[in-house]
Amino acid sequence: MRFVDEFRDASLVKGVLDEIRRTVTRKWVLMEICGGQTHSILHYGLDELLPPEVELVHGPGCPVCVTSLELIDKALVIASQPDVILTSYGDMLRVPGSHEDLFSVRAAGGQVRVVYSPLDAIRIAKENPDKQVVFFAIGFETTAPNNAMTVLQAKALGLKNYSVLVSQVCVPPAMHAILGSPQNRVQGFLAAGHVCAVMGYWEYPPIADKYGVPIVVTGFEPLDLVQGIRMAVHQLEKGTHEVENAYGRVVTYEGNRASQAIINKVYQPCDRQWRGIGMIPMSGWGLREEFSDFDAERRFQVGHIQTQESTTCIAGQILQGLMKPPDCPAFGTLCTPETPLGATMVSSEGACAAYYRYGRIKNLMAEK
Repeated sequence: MRFVDEFRDASLVKGVLDEIRRTVTRKWVLMEICGGQTHSILHYGLDELLPPEVELVHGPGCPVCVTSLELIDKALVIASQPDVILTSYGDMLRVPGSHEDLFSVRAAGGQVRVVYSPLDAIRIAKENPDKQVVFFAIGFETTAPNNAMTVLQAKALGLKNYSVLVSQVCVPPAMHAILGSPQNRVQGFLAAGHVCAVMGYWEYPPIADKYGVPIVVTGFEPLDLVQGIRMAVHQLEKGTHEVENAYGRVVTYEGNRASQAIINKVYQPCDRQWRGIGMIPMSGWGLREEFSDFDAERRFQVGHIQTQESTTCIAGQILQGLMKPPDCPAFGTLCTPETPLGATMVSSEGACAAYYRYGRIKNLMAEK
């Protein structure tokens, strides 16, 4: 199919990889922000095809992975109540909280349902007027318009039994946090194409200028990814730091203004805890006061819940590009998809899940 087969053409990918080899003269560290990009890179073996001078590290662009432990625990408390139906995307159900996960709550009789669209949660609320229906609204800018739209629809329908547990986070503040850290290794970014499809990339030039790093908006197919890497390496070798768009068939500079208007109508910026990383100022969205009736944290009075992160799981360091999954002593032993210590092992976009699924542990251990 057009726009699929041509972006998986091995000869075209090989040509770009050859150009990267001819261009690179020293070691560079690039971060792909998006967990979907991480899985594509490992799925197609691009990390093993790149020249050794180009190192890819994996960023905090997995919404399940960065949902804070305290929000998971809040979801567990809400889901355990007898009059509640908690709705969520499927990969959230296996994310460990402090003591259990949503699958455990469901096994104990809690009404936890998997949905494929936030509008499914609205339908469930309409069909069950005697139950409180909560949607676990996680995600980056990509999911924010759809999640916000359910609040607008619930208000228009007069639904009194619908609320959202909000865990919306934003990419640019996370980039600031990574680049501003004294431990930072990242010298260039591959920006998440689907986030930029909604938000555009007008927020990124100040970041590139402040920290002197190139940022390339990149898609998800093999050719998209190697093109983004080529453009970033070319800038690094020239000593420039611009924002470029390698995903022009989907992304514009301005982004989707209609989606941005919905986000701004329902949400307002707020500080947000990121699992394994900590609090990043103004890195998320919360409901505006006029929509506070739909705030599950307020409705169920769980705002007081606080948690302590695991000292064993190093997911926070992985999400900041400081370590890789095989650097964790628990990876593949104490921590597997069946017995996860952290969200990065169970999420469909998690870096640990990608390394485990595509066998990188075997290859890396063989090298050692």
